[in-house]
Amino acid sequence: MGRYVARRLLQMIPVFIGTTLLIFLMVHILPGDPIRAMWGDKAADPAQVAQLRHDFGLDQPLWKQYLDYMANLFQGDFGETFGGRPVIDEMTRAFPVTLRLTAVALLIEMIVGLGLGAWAGLKAGKAPDSGVLVFTLIVISIPVFILGYLARYLFADTLGWVSPNVQDSMDVTQLFLPGFVLAMLSMAYVARLTRTTFAENLRADYMRTALAKGLPRRRIVGVHLLRNSLIPVITFLGTDVGGFIGGAVVTEGIFNVQGVGNLLYQALGQREGSTIVGVVTVFVLVILVINLIVDLLYAVLDPRIRYA
Repeated sequence: MGRYVARRLLQMIPVFIGTTLLIFLMVHILPGDPIRAMWGDKAADPAQVAQLRHDFGLDQPLWKQYLDYMANLFQGDFGETFGGRPVIDEMTRAFPVTLRLTAVALLIEMIVGLGLGAWAGLKAGKAPDSGVLVFTLIVISIPVFILGYLARYLFADTLGWVSPNVQDSMDVTQLFLPGFVLAMLSMAYVARLTRTTFAENLRADYMRTALAKGLPRRRIVGVHLLRNSLIPVITFLGTDVGGFIGGAVVTEGIFNVQGVGNLLYQALGQREGSTIVGVVTVFVLVILVINLIVDLLYAVLDPRIRYA
């Protein structure tokens, strides 16, 4: 196990460098001059523009800008925004908000998605199964921003159950509606995936053996069926965390959540390369670590799996 973890950690190094390089290049080859754009429609002083470009290192070749960024990154320096604020301070303020929102969405996805999928799988071919399949198909067919505005109009503007905008991100109850919207699409996929694996494993030999032995139904479903059906679901959940953080750009905009999504949206509008690359860099690290954790969970769910 230790050797496997060490090998995976070493594999993360080229993946991390390659990903950050691609993001850095894509941000810096976008058309337009972000420094000159700070003046808007007003005429910019060429001397001030040149000085700011020098201060932010934008007058250097692209390869040198990347090497300087990576050198500073390994020292914990993510650079500064065009407003002179450290990027690390902006991320420290925004990331806890998005992490709480992601935790709420992931909890909703697991409880509702697994519950609906297990119910449909146990009732395969019957009315509950058809109902779950139709419901999830409808959810998958509607874009996230449409779901967000519909949920806000129904539960906030019409019924008044919640506030349309999040006033306090520390209050988990205020994050429930945006978390629910963020989880809707993934919840539908989890339900369909769980339903399929449950229905397949119900026909497996080990299930017939457990039934023939006279084991209680609760043990058969809760131990044998559930554990063997969770491996593909856990894989999806692990990769979906990155999707949650990316989807937060839309959800946070709809509900005015001051998290990473909002920060990234503003940075894209202002072409602040340091903020964009810094946020995406943290995304990459989070996704790499979560994928490693998911791989290690396979052995917990299925004792037959061994890591060389």
